[in-house]
Amino acid sequence: MSLDLQHYPTLALAQTPEQLRQLPQEKLRDLADELREYLLNSVSQTSGHFASGLGTVELTVALHYIYHTPFDRLLWDVGHQAYPHKILTGRAQRMSTIRQKDGLHPFPWPPESEYDTFAVGHSSTSISAALGMAVAAEKEQQGRKVVAVIGDGAMTAGMAFEAMNHAGDIKKDMVVVLNDNEMSISENVGALNSHLARLLTGNLFNSIRDGGKKLLSNVPPIREFASRAEEHLKGMVVPGTIFEELGFNYIGPIDGHDVDAVVDTLRNMRNFEGPQLLHVVTKKGKGYALAEEDPIKFHAVPKFNPADNALPKSKPSAPTYSAIFGEWLCDMAAQDSKLVAVTPAMREGSGMVAFSQKYPDQYFDVAIAEQHAITFAAGLAKDGCHAVVAIYSTFLQRAYDQLIHDVALQELPVLFAIDRAGIVGADGPTHQGAFDIAFLRCIPNMIIMAPADENECRQMLYTGHKAQKPAAVRYPRGSGMNVTPDSAMREIPLGKSRTVRTLTRKKGTKVAILNFGTLLPYALEAAEHVDTTVIDMRFVKPLDGEAILKAAAEHDILVTLEDGCIAGGAGSAVNEYLQQKGVLKPLRMLGLPDSFILQGTQQEMYREHGLDGEGIANTIKQLSCYAP
Repeated sequence: MSLDLQHYPTLALAQTPEQLRQLPQEKLRDLADELREYLLNSVSQTSGHFASGLGTVELTVALHYIYHTPFDRLLWDVGHQAYPHKILTGRAQRMSTIRQKDGLHPFPWPPESEYDTFAVGHSSTSISAALGMAVAAEKEQQGRKVVAVIGDGAMTAGMAFEAMNHAGDIKKDMVVVLNDNEMSISENVGALNSHLARLLTGNLFNSIRDGGKKLLSNVPPIREFASRAEEHLKGMVVPGTIFEELGFNYIGPIDGHDVDAVVDTLRNMRNFEGPQLLHVVTKKGKGYALAEEDPIKFHAVPKFNPADNALPKSKPSAPTYSAIFGEWLCDMAAQDSKLVAVTPAMREGSGMVAFSQKYPDQYFDVAIAEQHAITFAAGLAKDGCHAVVAIYSTFLQRAYDQLIHDVALQELPVLFAIDRAGIVGADGPTHQGAFDIAFLRCIPNMIIMAPADENECRQMLYTGHKAQKPAAVRYPRGSGMNVTPDSAMREIPLGKSRTVRTLTRKKGTKVAILNFGTLLPYALEAAEHVDTTVIDMRFVKPLDGEAILKAAAEHDILVTLEDGCIAGGAGSAVNEYLQQKGVLKPLRMLGLPDSFILQGTQQEMYREHGLDGEGIANTIKQLSCYAP
């Protein structure tokens, strides 16, 4: 249910940026306070991204107050922090639907609003897109301004610096707001993040400062000069120097929670020429003590009571596949001192917290730098380390060339633990892991495994770790079939399937379902309605050709099932194999369609695309060649 704006009198007067810009500036503090309270009460009732938005309230108010959005372009990097933006751009009354089927998109989404100027979901894209818009604005000659908001976590990605290097070279009018809260989802890592603190507390700076003070303390005119020299030296080593070298005019840092200071600064900057960088310091989770204390836990939240002192405890359930991976990683490291695990800034999401604590010397968080993560792992593998890369399906897309050129081409033994494969649910199209099977299976030298349950996941991870070539294990978000994994680890013979159910019917059409991955329960449910054989294929590459030919010989129809795109997917692999062998057999491929899948629960999306038990059974019954 939506919140009553009568309880938010200032926000009620600023439901669109046009209305916001009619307010006197002295009302903006009240607006920011109400906006923060509205965000708290809204997300606590619906679930969603939380701490990031709390940190950008004043900045969002100031940006829409100074810039003439949507004519002026405002781009949000990633979009976790864009809930206040959605509230102020005519969507306050629909916030109760965010991340739900047919509701508001979880990130900026142009089809939803003209104020969402660019679709985002993956980090570090905002500066590149903004630069493109700045070039287009110059060609239009209509006075359009362009602003990109990027966090310090997103600044760890190479793409952000590629864009800044280009922007500094061609000198187009644009503003980059660096939202510095010392956080992304996990704690930020990397040289840029520690640059200022390291230099200002380093021996060189302090020895120069302290030595100069001692030497000159009794000479007042020179003491004053030394003080100014200290400030000059400090100015030479702050992060602004980096951006100035890239061709940006650096301004800041300023307090991002002082709405008047942000408004005044943006007003002064609005007509500056060339690339500008405004450094704004904010606090993730600002205004809600629990989120300020633990912004990682409150990055994305379930429904909760703001008056409580903690988030609600989750109900006991089967372990998630991420947890299965994390447990395997610790067990494997206990046996293998050469194991090295790499993640691009997703320690919590990938289930690596315990491993990072138990084996810190074998754990590397490379920040939001997927390309580097893959080639770094390739270097590890090349010289004898046993590299494991934990990465989300959609994040692996960002390192495709490295996967091909630096790993597969050299046939290096890197194991890819691909989390969030298939439908992920509420995060929507930017995060649905629909394409990994299709883009992996065309790469030579790859092993691709799709476990059907928790035990298969554990054993496949071990199998891939032992393989002397590139290997991938793909598994979904969430829990499995409540199968307790065997503590002992064993290798699964490469390319070998298992028959889970054999049909019993003596007459009528004989159907075999060839299942790839964790939709197996739905396949078994469908089999009870139409009496089919069910084969857990387990390997997308290499395929179990013997099992495919046997199924084709003994059945009238083959049905492939996968939690991934049909185009180029596992079903396509089966079809290609049959074609190569000259076997003509009716084949129906079930999977995700040739479209981007919007937000909704996993179960809702499976049902909508006919991938649940009922949908699979109905598809089989409706085949023209099927007879009961």
